[in-house]
Amino acid sequence: KRQGREARAHEAEYSARPLAQYEDNADRDAAMRGVERWGDPMLGRLSKQSKPSGKPKYSGPPAPPNRFHIPPGYEWDGVDRSNGYEKQFFKAQGEARARSEQAHMWAV
Repeated sequence: KRQGREARAHEAEYSARPLAQYEDNADRDAAMRGVERWGDPMLGRLSKQSKPSGKPKYSGPPAPPNRFHIPPGYEWDGVDRSNGYEKQFFKAQGEARARSEQAHMWAV
């Protein structure tokens, strides 16, 4: 009974659609992308669910930001041993952004 209801619902949904199907149809595109094909070279790279890597992750206090958004290693002890370049970099970037916003406000 349930399969019959599902089939009728599916048929009703398809009968409501226009006969001509175009390339920019989002439903058709999603259905085509959802099919896994044998021998697809990108299947391993574009998985729908991210697989756990098995590597431990850092779980301590938040790390200071860096230019490349690289997370710390799992054994990092939380001590910032840098020479301060990243801090100066972000400070200069923020000052430049604030200066440009202020110049824009004065110009408008």
